[in-house]
Amino acid sequence: MSFLKKEQIINSLDIGTSFIRLITAKRREDKKLQIIGVGQTASNGLRKGVVIDIEETVRAINIAKDITERTTGIPIEKAYVNLSGSHISAHSSKGTIAVSRADGEVSKEDVERAISAAQAISLPSNREILQVIPRTFSIDGQNNIKYPVGMNGVRLEVDVLILEVSTPILKNLTKCVNQAGINILKFILSPLAASQAVLSKRQKELGVVLVDLGAGTTSIAVFEEGNILHLSVLPIGGAYITNDLAIGLKTSIDVAERVKLEYAKKDQIDLSKISMEEEGIILKEKIDNIIDARLSEIFTMVNKELKKIDRQKLLPAGVVLVGGGAKMANIIEMAKEYLALPVKIGSPTDFKSVADEVLDPRFATAVGLILYGLEHEESDNKTRFGNRHNFFNRLIKILRNLLP
Repeated sequence: MSFLKKEQIINSLDIGTSFIRLITAKRREDKKLQIIGVGQTASNGLRKGVVIDIEETVRAINIAKDITERTTGIPIEKAYVNLSGSHISAHSSKGTIAVSRADGEVSKEDVERAISAAQAISLPSNREILQVIPRTFSIDGQNNIKYPVGMNGVRLEVDVLILEVSTPILKNLTKCVNQAGINILKFILSPLAASQAVLSKRQKELGVVLVDLGAGTTSIAVFEEGNILHLSVLPIGGAYITNDLAIGLKTSIDVAERVKLEYAKKDQIDLSKISMEEEGIILKEKIDNIIDARLSEIFTMVNKELKKIDRQKLLPAGVVLVGGGAKMANIIEMAKEYLALPVKIGSPTDFKSVADEVLDPRFATAVGLILYGLEHEESDNKTRFGNRHNFFNRLIKILRNLLP
């Protein structure tokens, strides 16, 4: 195996209610992303994105880790990790400061102070801020400024989206990942990660809603003018549809899951062809009625979220569906009916992979974590280079002053 520099390798860990996925990727010389290892296993230690069994979750992470390491021959020591669950909340906040320089030019320090002012909010002892996302700035009433550094003014204001999570839930998830021998580089919310993999800059500019249909929860992220406008996690997901089918068809959960994803397009289903332990013929109409009832509930809740921010039927780039639920038959038609917007399935693209399964809406979060990590590390490298560059400039200036 050829030698790979550590900084070329990046790992992502997607911990979900039904599956745990671990990806190892590298950036090639042509700057393209190449996925070189994929590990996936069933997840039984979480419910609605929240750890309910630490030992079982650690076991599943270790299985996914072992599969990936055997493929690549590279030990996994650190990873970008997703976070999901209805304990997550997002709300807007503003911070205002006086520009510090006498000439009124906004500095990076001013921007940092404004963001700090925006996140100076009171939180219960069991809650903490996971991330603060600056959206727009204003200087002396001039609004919608993307990057204020170098501009002039007296008063700088920033509008941010604060992502807040449960501290105990975060600690339990951290414990699981660490006990599996993986250090967490950063937690990223699942819909934000998925958006990195399936949404274009143009879609985010025009206005788009990403709907991540997970097993335990449904997450939505609304983008407009390039900014994250709204984020919400709904306490309902694809596992509810599977349970409804199991009850309605009087069959097992495993058979119900296969009916949901593989057989729902057929006019009738012979259950004995799915499992020798089952028998009976089920008409498609009955399956559709069960699935549609739960999907209508989910999309009605999504529509209410859009109504909260006055974007109901008003997002030109429409709806992009990801997650395991996006694989269901008739999902596009149902989403169009309830949301009255263009709808498409989002799948990760523009990279090479050792496994075709990664080119699937279920892997949007795992791939998005990789892309986020690459972007984050590039930014850090530029900052480090910039700091060195500034140091040498200052050193040269000092030396010049010492010359006769």
